[in-house]
Amino acid sequence: MAKKVLVEIGVIGGTGLYAMQELKKIREISIKTPFGSPSDNIILGVLSGIKAAFLPRHGRKHAMLPGEINQRANMWALKSIGVKIIISASAVGSLRQELAPTHFVFPDQFVDQTKGRPSTFFGNGIVGHVPLAEPFCMNISDMMYKEAKKLGIKAHKGGTYCCMEGPGFSTKAESNFHRKMGYSIIGMTLATEAKLAREAGFHYAPVSLVTDYDCWKEGEEVDQRQVSKTMRANIENIRRLLLKVIPLAAGAGCRNHCPSFAKNALLTHKENFPAGTYAKLKLLLE
Repeated sequence: MAKKVLVEIGVIGGTGLYAMQELKKIREISIKTPFGSPSDNIILGVLSGIKAAFLPRHGRKHAMLPGEINQRANMWALKSIGVKIIISASAVGSLRQELAPTHFVFPDQFVDQTKGRPSTFFGNGIVGHVPLAEPFCMNISDMMYKEAKKLGIKAHKGGTYCCMEGPGFSTKAESNFHRKMGYSIIGMTLATEAKLAREAGFHYAPVSLVTDYDCWKEGEEVDQRQVSKTMRANIENIRRLLLKVIPLAAGAGCRNHCPSFAKNALLTHKENFPAGTYAKLKLLLE
């Protein structure tokens, strides 16, 4: 059952975002979903005068591998409290010289190389197919890019995010292959999240925080110590950016008509929905 809380903006991210000193009137809510438990309690608060919801992607203890994140539960939980717009922040490796550590990238495409992660709400008697040609809400991405530039953050618009399975980092052969394919950045979480966000009718906009050069660049091969060090600098910048963009997100508009994709995706007629499956998906389908 949907919670009677109306929060239009949701932020999915990691350590630091839900502990922002600027976040006021903080409270937590625990949500049970038909798909199990979300990554953590959702933190509600007011940022720059706007109500927002924060969800730690890997949990506050960072105890979940990318492939262990219950993305369906995360999406359902945010939908149940009225979220319409999701800003998704995540760490990535760079596959291009100009996308240096501490830079922000606002990609416009992704390639999914994950294996066996639940990446759809459909199935079990209800069939649907959503378009993903333009997978992100680019009006929001464009707005965030412009605001990042105003703040003096080194930012890049466009590019392809390669979503690998992990949890190990790339081999050099893999890294060089991805470069030859023309991909821009590489991470472990975006693809499943983006697919489910599209099915759930969200306006979904990712911001990728570059921490390293993957392992293609001689002498700068990625390791977790380096990632953690660079991430601390990135966190300060993403906090500054969120203060600016959260009040602007609802007015950014949408040229993709993101919520309409899910409405037109169904092939199974409602009279043929299995009762149990429909009960799980009713919040999303209606």
